[in-house]
Amino acid sequence: MSVPTLEPAQRDTVNLPPTDSYRPADRVWVHRGSAWCAGVVESCSTRAATVRYRPTTSRGTAVDTVTALYLARRAERDPVLDGR
Repeated sequence: MSVPTLEPAQRDTVNLPPTDSYRPADRVWVHRGSAWCAGVVESCSTRAATVRYRPTTSRGTAVDTVTALYLARRAERDPVLDGR
């Protein structure tokens, strides 16, 4: 999936994959700071996922805990997050 075009509040919550459908190391898009950022799932539960992601305003990575509304699957490879 390419970068989502909808803000989280605009997404169809009926068809959203639940948070526990994600697994550690899954590639995701995570909505943080008003933008969708490339991320990787670190851990998850039925309520939330911990993700490592690349903020749009930083060269490094950040870690945050988010719900399914702020996650989307990512197919594109990210050279910083996905290794070589």
